[in-house]
Amino acid sequence: MKQLSIKLLFVVSAFLAFSCSTAKKASKSKKDATAMAKPPAKKPGKNDPQPYNKVITKDAKSDKGLFTVHSLDDKFYYEIPDSLFDREMLMVTRISKTASGLGFGGGKQNEQVLRWEKKGKKVVLRVVSYNVTAADSLPVNEAVKNSNFEPVLYTFPIKAYSKDSTSTVIDASPLFEKDVKSLGLPQFRRTPYRVTRLEADKSFIESIKSYPRNIEARHVKTYAAGRPPSNSSTGTISIEINNSMILLPDNPMKRRYFDERVGWFTSSTTDYGQEDQKSKSLTYLDRWRLEVKDEDIEKFKRGELVVPKKQIVYYIDRATPVKWRKYIKQGIEDWQVAFEAAGFKDAIIAKDPPSVEEDPEWSPEDARYSVVRYLASPIPNANGPHVSDPRTGEILESDINWYHNVMSLLRGWFFVQTAAINPDAQSPQFKDEVMGRLIRFVSAHEVGHTLGLPHNMGSSVAYPVEKLRDAEFTQKFGTAPSIMDYARFNYVAQPGDEGVALMPNIGVYDKYAIAWGYRPILDKTAEEEKPILNDWITEHAGDPMYRFGHQQAGDVVDPSSQTEDLGDDAMLASEYGIKNLKRIVPNLIEWTTKTGEDYDDLQEMYGHVISQFNRYMGHVSNNIGGVYEHYKAAGQEGAVYTAVPKEHQKKAMQFIQDNLFNTPEWLINKEIFDRIEFTGSVERVRALQARTINNILSLGKMQRLTEAHTYDSNAYSLPDMMKDLRTGVWSELRTGNKIDTYRRNLQRAHIDRLAYLMTAENQSGRRFSPYVKVTPVNTSQSDIRAVVRAELKTLRSQLRSARGGDTMSRIHIADAIERINDILDPKVIIKKD
Repeated sequence: MKQLSIKLLFVVSAFLAFSCSTAKKASKSKKDATAMAKPPAKKPGKNDPQPYNKVITKDAKSDKGLFTVHSLDDKFYYEIPDSLFDREMLMVTRISKTASGLGFGGGKQNEQVLRWEKKGKKVVLRVVSYNVTAADSLPVNEAVKNSNFEPVLYTFPIKAYSKDSTSTVIDASPLFEKDVKSLGLPQFRRTPYRVTRLEADKSFIESIKSYPRNIEARHVKTYAAGRPPSNSSTGTISIEINNSMILLPDNPMKRRYFDERVGWFTSSTTDYGQEDQKSKSLTYLDRWRLEVKDEDIEKFKRGELVVPKKQIVYYIDRATPVKWRKYIKQGIEDWQVAFEAAGFKDAIIAKDPPSVEEDPEWSPEDARYSVVRYLASPIPNANGPHVSDPRTGEILESDINWYHNVMSLLRGWFFVQTAAINPDAQSPQFKDEVMGRLIRFVSAHEVGHTLGLPHNMGSSVAYPVEKLRDAEFTQKFGTAPSIMDYARFNYVAQPGDEGVALMPNIGVYDKYAIAWGYRPILDKTAEEEKPILNDWITEHAGDPMYRFGHQQAGDVVDPSSQTEDLGDDAMLASEYGIKNLKRIVPNLIEWTTKTGEDYDDLQEMYGHVISQFNRYMGHVSNNIGGVYEHYKAAGQEGAVYTAVPKEHQKKAMQFIQDNLFNTPEWLINKEIFDRIEFTGSVERVRALQARTINNILSLGKMQRLTEAHTYDSNAYSLPDMMKDLRTGVWSELRTGNKIDTYRRNLQRAHIDRLAYLMTAENQSGRRFSPYVKVTPVNTSQSDIRAVVRAELKTLRSQLRSARGGDTMSRIHIADAIERINDILDPKVIIKKD
């Protein structure tokens, strides 16, 4: 039995072993059959994603940052992390290097929000608009999206995925190689130069660099141009463009809403999610994110100064000459006193950048750093642009462009406005400490722009003119309550006004504006802040020290908000200014020349004298037909717009007659002319006079005079103004005196302007911006043409009755009569075939 059991066990074991073996063989056979039936794996097509190491080879140079940028064989690949798809990024386009005559380096050309999206085998780059918005939680949000479909800027085929499949690789080169207009030369730049196309064979990518928060792409674009501003023989324009793409913050800053009574740079959106029964435009401040640290909140509530969570830090470009660095830094940190009014200490700091040895990766293009960029350029300018989050107005970074020749501009202004009383300015070359103080002044002004403050041209009118001659007053308050005014230097001060201040500092208005815009209002929403902000404004209502007045371009409407003026009375201030110019002109040769050198400085400074005198004439003549503008909100007493009083306008007219239309003999200095020009002195005076006549007889001023007299019969009327102007310009017709060359030119300029007004086209009343206000005028249906016609007839009658004068005077009178005849009764010229 035992043996039988062993045999049975053997048989079973053998059977199981056989079965097992058979099963294995069957399984293998099945796999082979399946393998034979399955088609071979399809190779990726030309437009399909490739293996990562086939695209990004070992020869690629990789730059890690916001995206990893790989450069290989003149191509640039973006490796985009999945976490950054559908995030919003701000693209800022600037001209970094430009052709002569085509703007200047650093000038911003475009700004737009972009979003990278993955769609199948493509990456899509869309342009995102914040012009129209509604909260995501509201039903109307869907309608807003449907009405504002985001345009596609570019599409890219996906080249590869990273080995761990967490990022996507595209070839970004075409975005900068092709003519993508929003990233290149904008249309308003192309039109004047007749740009027709991009010349691809002359265009290329200079570099693409990646930083933790931004990517900087530099590319050279060459365009075929019918009218290039320089090097016309090439028929092209070449510029280097810089595109900065900056990641917008995850956690948007709380907005602070704008009020026109406090000047500020702003962002805006039309919000359809408001409770108003119409779409509502929301405008909010552009400002840095200054927040109180959690551990300092109680200190802040007690009124103690606290250091913000993140300071505003400006670095001084390594290219800046060493001797000027400390002055630029002082200008930056001068703003600390204003931020103290907002509750912060050490809120704004100036630093030297690390040396190349300390940090070879440090770059002024890195969006983490705000830099004062020193540019070796002949442009006499400086500017302070900033980049802000369009959702909230948060300033993300700012680079101040400092052009070398701004010192030339400062030298001219300081000389012509202070040399009569200031020995430090009586030279073509200033001492370093003098120029350093001027640099500090400009630095502070430009930093103010980067903090969010625009020009406040209504500031300087706060001071009575005579106070600008008071040393104690000016040392305390400067020459204006705001350094953001163009109240350059103290041209009012006279010899003997010892110790008087010559320029503005961070003033009363600047401290107030920074406190209004930056002081945190804890535990309040942006809407809940509004009543508090209004209270801060009304607390100072009516005090001219706290007034804001827009800069004006074109036709100046408000004479109390002008550029380059000082004091509350343009006639008195200009009278003092002209007295100083009369002191400077006889000394120009001595103060501007050195033995053995040419007369370039003499010519330049005489030009500054002419320009300064012309400014005074503008300051005064803009009172004629002027309307004061004082911003107010509902609940405040008084009008926003008030016509300049009649007597003030008549005083302005008389000032112009006395100081400009009566030939300014003091400007005519033959000793100077003999050294700087062979001709041109007569033309120079004519141009000054004609410019002022044209300004007085502008359509806007004439229409505003008509309107003011319509509402107030005691106001200065248009016929009264025209009569006063004619009586002064043509005074020789009453006296019989000789009419000299200068006066003949002036009188012809008067007739020419009247001729223009008889055929001038209508003027649209659009308000292009807060800076450009255009008075609407229908020239054929308003009183203007009728009054001008009456003036021409009256003048013709007076000319016909005129007697006396020399031969040239009589010739001039006869010619003037013929000119007026031609205007009133134009001859029809028939052309023969």
